[in-house]
Amino acid sequence: MASTGNSMLLSFLMFTVVLSLEVIYRGKLASSELFTILGGFISSLLFLFFFIFIANFQESSGTKTGWGAVIFAEVVALVVAGTVHRVCITTCFLFSVGLLYEVNKLSTMVQSKTEVKSKRH
Repeated sequence: MASTGNSMLLSFLMFTVVLSLEVIYRGKLASSELFTILGGFISSLLFLFFFIFIANFQESSGTKTGWGAVIFAEVVALVVAGTVHRVCITTCFLFSVGLLYEVNKLSTMVQSKTEVKSKRH
């Protein structure tokens, strides 16, 4: 399992790379309907990477991650999506909800496996 610091650094680097690529290809992403949807998906990846960064930062400082981190990461992703195209805002939000659901499901699964291991020992 990756340490909190490594995960935080990697998620920040991924956020930076995806953000810069989205800004560079902003014109292409706004050129057609399919690319606009792709722009929303790419912005939702920004949400995911930024949320992972915030969650790891809060974990390293000893605080619990809550809805404030989710909302802040989503607002950042939606602002970036808005710089590409207005429709990207909607698709980013929808893809982000799906990603958040999957992250929650994965987190619950990992947490339950961790609890089972600790009860055995």
